[in-house]
Amino acid sequence: MHKRVLRHWLAIGAAVSAMSLPMMAKAAEPQPYAFQTIPFGAGGFVDGFVYHPKQKDVLYARTDVGGMYRFDYASHRWIPLLDHLGHDDGDLMGVLAIAVDPGNANKVFAACGLYLPDWARKGAILRSDDQGKTWQKTDLPIHVGGNSDGRGSGERLAVDPHDGNVILYGSNQDGLWKSSDGGKTFAKTTSPAASLSLVAFDPAGNGTVYVGSAAGKGGLFVSADGGNTFKPVDGTPNQVPQRVAFAPDGTVYATFAASGNTYPVNPNNAVAGGLWKRDAEGGKWSNISPVRVEANQAFGYSGLDVGPDGTVITATLDRWYPGDEMYASKDKGAHWVAMSGASRHDASHWPWLVNYLKGEDKMGHWMADLKINPRNGAEMIYGTGYGLWLTENLNALGGKDAVMFDFAADNFEEGATIQLASPTGGATLLAALGDIGGGAWDDLTKSPDAGLFRPNTESNFSVDFGGLNPAFVARTTGNDATHGFYSEDSGASWMAFAASPYHAPAQGQPWRGPGTIAVSAKGTSLLWAPEKYAAYYSADKGKTWTASAGWPAGRDLTLVPVSDKAIDGVYYVLDRAGSSVLISVDGGQTFKPIVQGLPKLEGWQNAQLAVVPGRMRDLWLAAPYGLLHSPDANTAMKAVTSVDTAWLVGFGAPAKQGDYPAVYLWGKVKTQAKTEEGLWRSDDEGKSWTRINDDAHQFGGFQAITGDMLEYGTIYVAPHGRGVMVGKPKS
Repeated sequence: MHKRVLRHWLAIGAAVSAMSLPMMAKAAEPQPYAFQTIPFGAGGFVDGFVYHPKQKDVLYARTDVGGMYRFDYASHRWIPLLDHLGHDDGDLMGVLAIAVDPGNANKVFAACGLYLPDWARKGAILRSDDQGKTWQKTDLPIHVGGNSDGRGSGERLAVDPHDGNVILYGSNQDGLWKSSDGGKTFAKTTSPAASLSLVAFDPAGNGTVYVGSAAGKGGLFVSADGGNTFKPVDGTPNQVPQRVAFAPDGTVYATFAASGNTYPVNPNNAVAGGLWKRDAEGGKWSNISPVRVEANQAFGYSGLDVGPDGTVITATLDRWYPGDEMYASKDKGAHWVAMSGASRHDASHWPWLVNYLKGEDKMGHWMADLKINPRNGAEMIYGTGYGLWLTENLNALGGKDAVMFDFAADNFEEGATIQLASPTGGATLLAALGDIGGGAWDDLTKSPDAGLFRPNTESNFSVDFGGLNPAFVARTTGNDATHGFYSEDSGASWMAFAASPYHAPAQGQPWRGPGTIAVSAKGTSLLWAPEKYAAYYSADKGKTWTASAGWPAGRDLTLVPVSDKAIDGVYYVLDRAGSSVLISVDGGQTFKPIVQGLPKLEGWQNAQLAVVPGRMRDLWLAAPYGLLHSPDANTAMKAVTSVDTAWLVGFGAPAKQGDYPAVYLWGKVKTQAKTEEGLWRSDDEGKSWTRINDDAHQFGGFQAITGDMLEYGTIYVAPHGRGVMVGKPKS
């Protein structure tokens, strides 16, 4: 890998005197920043697609945690549509359903929310008149489970093809809701069940509406009067409907799946299911499943669509052996072709996916949805648990040539980034990602290959580097034998730890993860704190681990150690329960308090303790009650009173060599005019702040932020389910 040079200004700085902090931040003009996706090809669960039925080249995709996208056919890239969502609306990045108005190609709707318990934000319906460029929001009095079990079915949102003002929404647990004013307001209406899996208007515009029940064993219901009354659909199974598709000749198809437990089915929990067809003439339903669920098997069906030429394609769901499959029929289900044998998948542009697939060419898993372009039968797209595949030669099916699928993930980054770090040399950026490992970048324009965190079929929970020895990197992982690795060449190669302090919980105990690891400045020691457990230190690169003395008591809170990047062997930790900051000066062997009497964190409130790279014991604390700073051992931790709320803090290169590093903040700053939420940069140690994002680029919040310590003005951010991005001042 390319090695960045450690600049001399990162040497240990002299202690600075206490500063007098202003009551209000100076009114600095916002500085326009450009934010760009850093390519990884990050794959998450892509659970729904919607083509406009009449307008060419209008395609949307939804994700469970990373918002929704529209495909730009001209550039063959995806356009994220929900980046305007702020902190309080971050949960709306979970998209449960999408609908378009068949009579107006500019209108699109989305049912948004992450979770169903009472502690979660309640859901909302978003509506746009310009294909997602701008949005209006209707808050709902109920929860929406965009990242809850059952999210793979749908769509649960539908616009009446006869009247674009009428919209139906089938909720997770609160019945059917109706809008008669184009989505401005919604009210609960007649419903066949409290829990619904889909809502679909017959495109013929005859008032027929199909609704899927996810209550009990499930069932398919139909309304002949636009959704005022419903009755069960005779001849269909008592299972949960997953998808409904309408053929050009009036034939109706529906996939079903049954759960093997009390949890909703899709993408998991399927133990039975099938594909059923309603003949256009006689109206009789029949089971036309390509393969039936037999004894000693457990799977269902979900993905389903019908092309403009009548080609039917469907996919199994949750079939562990011999793996999920997609089937195609050109004669209404009389005969089927398994598409795995007729298709090829090109992952070559994405090193992580090449590694993830291990040389195999399979259709994928969690194929909850697939769609054929209604205006171009040669184009088809489908989602998996790790991303999406697109083909433009579906018409090759049945011929001598293979159907070629491309992993069309350009600017479609649904990676769940857990931790970021920009070393003071070596790699440009380190990122620990959920499910698919992460990587070390030296070229931010390419998906990393040499720096890929292998194996990448698991979550990485943390990554850190030595401030004075940035070539030494360590990370924690989910499934490996010792749950951690270290590198001495900036992430180009890795060695597994010989031992580990983390032990997975016994059966029946609550799950806890491997937690966070911190690397001392010179890489001579490591400090590892598994989630909700004690901390352990190692002075021999992970061969042995010993419990740290003085670590905060209690095992109900997850504590995050941070290392001083200027003095070797110095570590810090925020003791949430004790409202204090502890320090170790002996490589993690012992800890003692250095800051006490901090404001108390309530309930699940979180706070971040951070240390400025290159400066001895220069601590910042981002918390719901504000931003605190202690520049050295001789200065008490004081509030930066211009900051109302601080969610995350990070540091980057100073504007002028030798000056104090740039401080980056995600939070609320009090200016002369108002208290304003945003992403901020301070070039004068917090005396004044400049907002570097705008209301159109809030990204639903951030999981992590960090500046580049070698390049002034550059910030790296991990948006909500949107992978990793880099921001730089616009020229």
